[in-house]
Amino acid sequence: MMTSPSRVLTRQDVREAVARRLGVDPDDIDVDENLVVLGLGSLEMMQLVNDWERAGVRVEFRELAAGPTLRGWWDHLTGDREDPATGDRGPAAGDREGSTADDRD
Repeated sequence: MMTSPSRVLTRQDVREAVARRLGVDPDDIDVDENLVVLGLGSLEMMQLVNDWERAGVRVEFRELAAGPTLRGWWDHLTGDREDPATGDRGPAAGDREGSTADDRD
């Protein structure tokens, strides 16, 4: 079930929140990299869910756990909404295969 956020998140917001939980630089996380393999556990995922819900974002823990990548999370959090920071639409507008790291965000 996709949910619509009542607060607008950007891709960078999501990337930075995940990076803080992992203790890594946001630019070191590839959009398709499995966040669990990188060390993000269920406790950290629940903390992110709680943080985003407190900020007014509707999010489902089970959806994040089912697709633990930045691309999957962006898709869940936004659907086909435009990223306010970049103007890109949808979860992967700037993250398509063949794009460079500079193109991703």
